[in-house]
Amino acid sequence: MTISVGISACVLGQKVRFDGGHKQNRFAADELSKYFDFKPVCPEVGIGMTIPRRAIRLLQLPAGDERLVDSKDNDIDFTSQMQEFARQQIPHFGGLRGYVVCAKSPTCGMERVKLHIPNGNTVPGGSVGVYTRELMEKMPWLPVEEDGRLQDPVLRENFVFRVFSLNDFYNSIGDNFSYDAFVKFHSRYKLVLMAHSPIAYKDIGRLVASIKEWDLTEFYVEYRQQFMDAIKNRASKKNNTNVLMHLQGYFKRSLTKEQKQELAELIMSYREGNQPILVPLALINHYLKQYPDPYLQLQTFLNPYPEELKLRYGL
Repeated sequence: MTISVGISACVLGQKVRFDGGHKQNRFAADELSKYFDFKPVCPEVGIGMTIPRRAIRLLQLPAGDERLVDSKDNDIDFTSQMQEFARQQIPHFGGLRGYVVCAKSPTCGMERVKLHIPNGNTVPGGSVGVYTRELMEKMPWLPVEEDGRLQDPVLRENFVFRVFSLNDFYNSIGDNFSYDAFVKFHSRYKLVLMAHSPIAYKDIGRLVASIKEWDLTEFYVEYRQQFMDAIKNRASKKNNTNVLMHLQGYFKRSLTKEQKQELAELIMSYREGNQPILVPLALINHYLKQYPDPYLQLQTFLNPYPEELKLRYGL
């Protein structure tokens, strides 16, 4: 199984940076490439810049407009070229399920990119790279993450999970929309939504309940955006604990008193930070094999992506 994901070419290891180097992310190149079919893009090379080349930067003009300029000569402006390149590329990104961008880049950075002002100082908080800004504005549902943030186990897990979930959404709904396909997909993600955003869990539940009042094409757009916004929220230990306790309730008639106590203790140990979530989940999955439940067996929360990625070890 391969999932199409965009990536800054330098992050994949291509020597396209201004100095002729790269910024290869080993997790992306070595691990994610087993599951993702990366589509590398270097926007700077894409607009005809050479390798090597002079550095560029973001400049905020007195009126507030942001420009992409030569770091030594503010009169050399690449803004319009970069925006046009992005607008030409994005229509071809319909098959993408995510995008990994290069941190701090004035073209690709997702946040906190240095934003200079004419006197040489920088604006607190920075800005967003010109190319990535266009990408996120035109495809707001698409999971986008920076290479540097993938070092954080929580952010890494959340990004990869969102990519797999969006891919699942497209595969499940397909091109011929139906009420049944939407309802079945939503049913499989109820516990996921409960863990990531209890508020969105209720809101999206009401949305699905009203599905027959919608044009399905419009519903598709609305559901996709609300769903992807919801799972962008990282699941807290409190919310995960509530879901684990909810799962525990399905076995109340099957387990002995001692088994119930053992599972409850593991769940509390996870909540207190003494165990990763994998520990209580392993026992729940074990009991699910012994005492099958059709509803639970379909819940994505239990097995959201290949376990070989080892993403839940840090959660």
